[in-house]
Amino acid sequence: MDFTNKVIVVTGAAGNLGQAVTRAYLQAGGDVCALDHRVGRLSEIFKNVEDNGRLNLFEGIDILESEGLFGTAETIRKDIGKVSILVHTIGGYASGELVHQLSAEVWEKMMDLNVRSFLNASAAFAPDIIDTDEGKIITIGAKAALAGGVKAGAYAAAKGALLRLTESMAAELKPHNVQVNCVLPGVIDTPDNREAMPGADFSKWVSPEKIAEVILFLTSSEADIITGAAIPVYG
Repeated sequence: MDFTNKVIVVTGAAGNLGQAVTRAYLQAGGDVCALDHRVGRLSEIFKNVEDNGRLNLFEGIDILESEGLFGTAETIRKDIGKVSILVHTIGGYASGELVHQLSAEVWEKMMDLNVRSFLNASAAFAPDIIDTDEGKIITIGAKAALAGGVKAGAYAAAKGALLRLTESMAAELKPHNVQVNCVLPGVIDTPDNREAMPGADFSKWVSPEKIAEVILFLTSSEADIITGAAIPVYG
């Protein structure tokens, strides 16, 4: 797959999946705009990157602060080009509370990280993507979006809401030839997850790199006929 001359925004680019997605697009020749809320982290992670594409770092970007995000979108438009692909990898997980005991703090955190972050990102970048008349948008859901689980109600509800938003956006943007799809990981094979679950069978987990391959396919011309899909990537 060749993404030469494609401007791609990856939110949460310093995360394990965000890193893998960023590197995959760079290897495929893309013009990648990597966003992260911390300052200095992306510079360290990608300091030795040597690929076919071009890496543009945007650090200190608070995805929940829409005004600054719109400013970033304007900078990208003026200095790099019109965005044609958005991969929104930002999300968060919390569990441990029964539904009838859910705290406002956990509920709001799950909705902010998994839903409001996408609403802000799409508000900032979707207009340019629509303008290209060949754009792609990818959200990162979860297997939990398909069914709730014990003491994970807020997380499941947030990922379920994200999936419904993805489906609705796919229907809305279909006339503009923009495809919008959601990938549904289970437990991703990351150092943090291995540390949190040392007794698990890691061989059954899926690597960020494998998920990145699916995302690249879904944003390639080969996937032009796929939109509004929830793609399981949990092995």
